[in-house]
Amino acid sequence: MDTSRTKDFRVAIVGGGVCGLTCAIALAKKGVPVDVFESAGEFLEIGAGVGLGPNSVRILRGLGVFEDVLAKSTDPDLNMNAFRFISGYEGHEVLYDNPLPKEDCGIGILRSACFVVPAFAFLNALVGHFDKSKAHFHKRCTNVTPSAQNPSRLVLAFADGTTYEADLVIGADGIRSSVRSIVTGRPSDANLSFSNTIAYRALVSWDQLKDKGLKTDLTKGMTCFAGKGRHIIVYPINGGKTINVVAFVTNMDGDIPVGNGKLPLGAQWVCDAPKDELLSKYEEFGSDIKTLLSCVRKSSKWSIHIVYPPLESYVNGRIALVGDSAHAMRTHLGAGAGQGLEDGYVLSHLLGHPSANANNLEQVLQVYDGVRRPRAQEIWERTARTGEIYEGRGPSGFSPEGFTKDLTYNWECVWHHDLDGDIQAAVKQLEEAGVF
Repeated sequence: MDTSRTKDFRVAIVGGGVCGLTCAIALAKKGVPVDVFESAGEFLEIGAGVGLGPNSVRILRGLGVFEDVLAKSTDPDLNMNAFRFISGYEGHEVLYDNPLPKEDCGIGILRSACFVVPAFAFLNALVGHFDKSKAHFHKRCTNVTPSAQNPSRLVLAFADGTTYEADLVIGADGIRSSVRSIVTGRPSDANLSFSNTIAYRALVSWDQLKDKGLKTDLTKGMTCFAGKGRHIIVYPINGGKTINVVAFVTNMDGDIPVGNGKLPLGAQWVCDAPKDELLSKYEEFGSDIKTLLSCVRKSSKWSIHIVYPPLESYVNGRIALVGDSAHAMRTHLGAGAGQGLEDGYVLSHLLGHPSANANNLEQVLQVYDGVRRPRAQEIWERTARTGEIYEGRGPSGFSPEGFTKDLTYNWECVWHHDLDGDIQAAVKQLEEAGVF
């Protein structure tokens, strides 16, 4: 951090996952004093896998952390260089083949890494770029209130009875965010919905699949086996030795476009899944899928939740939301983590601007909301539409012609959005308003 331009305000980030820690690193590099408060006993990310596209890679490179993330992987370079769509039914007809140019290659990794590594690797790479003395663990935030001594400052209260005072609070505490309820003034689950989609997650040995006679090569990139009301995403990790499997099943009777649902009473967000249950969901699929799923030894069952209805604002006074706290979305574009990184990138540039100070933080956050909320919600909605295409409900039909029409350029707005242009527009808005 360049201490010669340290700001006159302090930021507290609630949540030390990938989004929160990346945001903290970005702020610190801009001279913003920042502390991170994590409810777990260490930096921890919940989830099995994450794909980061070119937009995310550019952010990580800009922060100077990408090489360290890559070093944690078992692959020498970006590995998501193709995305194929194949019918899940017998014959496994190719529906759409989307080879990616080198500049659009992304990285597919286990959740806490950004490539092909164990689940903690991404966070481990980030931790080396953050001052460990500014990380506080076993700190579950229960409330944020104005300071009695100085109402322009905020007091964070934690479950262990401790408090911390800051000038600005960022909620990066995920889909079950406690900070979200403070921003909205409603219970946190008021904007939390079950998407009507279940995801079964598993890892399978590629050698075992070959020995079992699997015909489709799953080592060249990401593959989607598409079907009516269900689809399976597979991609190689561990240098191609292991195939990551995410098998989706959508309740066709549910409110699919918006997913305004609730889990059945007693159902869990995540639990182990019996192999027979997994196999039964894809009985009508073809031989390669039966081979693939027969090799699954252990799988987990995830009830995919989203932030819905969408928030009316990501900010309230000097409190802001980033990542899943603000806009948790379906997984079908692999864009959720990337949108969280974009949030932190924009916020760090605005708060790190030379004219940002303790007296104009609320105005800065209002402009952040005006920039980020339309962008993130656009990707949220596109992600929902993309899932419908994968599962036979696309506007152009379940055929090679339909998939080609519906999916060509589908990722362009995710990967090639001009984020620096957004920042420039935001700064200009603040300048014209006399804030900067």
